[in-house]
Amino acid sequence: MTSLPPQPLSPLDGRYAATVGSLADYLSEAGLNRARVEVEVEWIIALTDRSLFGSAPLSDEQKTQLRGLYREFGQAEIDWLGAKEAVTRHDVKAVEYLVRDRLSALGLDAIAELTHFACTSEDINSASYALTVKRAVENVWLPKLHAVTAALGELARQHRDAPMLSRTHGQPATPSTMGKEIAVFAWRLARVTKQIEGGEYLAKFSGATGTWSAHLAAEPDVDWPELSRTFIEGLGIDFNVLTTQIESHDWQVELYDRVRHAGGILHNLATDVWTYISLGFFAQIPVAGATGSSTMPHKINPIRFENAEANLEISGGLFATLASTLVTSRMQRDLTDSTTQRNIGVAFGHSLLALDNLQRGLTEISLSRDVLLADLDANWEVLAEAIQTVVRAEIAAGRSRITDPYALLKDLTRGRRVGAPELAEFVRGLDIGDAAKERLLALTPATYAGLADDLVSRLG
Repeated sequence: MTSLPPQPLSPLDGRYAATVGSLADYLSEAGLNRARVEVEVEWIIALTDRSLFGSAPLSDEQKTQLRGLYREFGQAEIDWLGAKEAVTRHDVKAVEYLVRDRLSALGLDAIAELTHFACTSEDINSASYALTVKRAVENVWLPKLHAVTAALGELARQHRDAPMLSRTHGQPATPSTMGKEIAVFAWRLARVTKQIEGGEYLAKFSGATGTWSAHLAAEPDVDWPELSRTFIEGLGIDFNVLTTQIESHDWQVELYDRVRHAGGILHNLATDVWTYISLGFFAQIPVAGATGSSTMPHKINPIRFENAEANLEISGGLFATLASTLVTSRMQRDLTDSTTQRNIGVAFGHSLLALDNLQRGLTEISLSRDVLLADLDANWEVLAEAIQTVVRAEIAAGRSRITDPYALLKDLTRGRRVGAPELAEFVRGLDIGDAAKERLLALTPATYAGLADDLVSRLG
């Protein structure tokens, strides 16, 4: 058997590339290298702006040319770095050589020695990962999460008054509305989203073991920690002053745990909507030309929600591994984080794929209100809660001599189907006030949804 031509090993780079490809701008190897070039270039500009080590501030034109190294980073740079790393066996060193090479082409050999000055690889990497992850989250992942949350809010408002039978423990329970149940997911996601948006993206810039030793040896009169802080914050990320050789990755642990938490909520949404479809509460809108089963022509499978469920499990597992691995580094440095962080894009890719499926899936379902009402009408026994609660209120008010209303309703309804006529007859025979009786007799499973409709307004 002959070998296939080179193929993508991951479905994210093959089948799903169109859906998740926007992440590659930031979280691919090329995206990381572009950010590394950016950090190296901006460090040169920061040093020359302060006229350190005999340098002079660059002109605006020279700065623009220098910044072009990352702003116009493309296939030529990708290929150059690939060839150079094959020799250096070190990715960050290859980036340093690239910058030096381009400085020479720009006629800036005089400042070549300021490239990667006093830096350890992790100074460049920690800043680059902070930049790329922040940009991927803010520009790609969060907007998709916001879109799903917005779609949920729209569904919640649309169906806020659609009564449905709840199923606690899978059994008929006090009714709610479909809108309120959908609103719960939107509310949960909004809370976790706020935590994600408030997170830090930390970088270090303090040398080989986080002590600025080489910096001070070269120039003891500079306030290097303050210069480093100004530099890192000038990139739009946050500064970690106290580190080993590496930035400790705690911000990444926090972020990935929160993204995994959001994924857990989304997974819960996927399985609940799948179940509502199975119960007939939601009908699926046929997609022209689509096939549900290779042998059963009638089928419309809830593939959007099943796909989301599976990809959330994959991304959740990867985020859990990232968080548990990155929180630890032996002594002042080990390289377990290096290969681990190369999978950040994979984790976000599966998460983004799930979000896309959920967003699309939520537009391909239609609420079957008649099914909800029929389900409610078949379960009048759920009014037992209302009846026994009203009886207890009547006892407390001195208008009833019933001794154990809960047991009374339990005997009537537990494990039994009780219809409207039986409940009406039961209520008429209760030792309670007339106003209470009339209130109970007017109640139906479809109207016993409390404040469910109003609660949707809490979404804002």
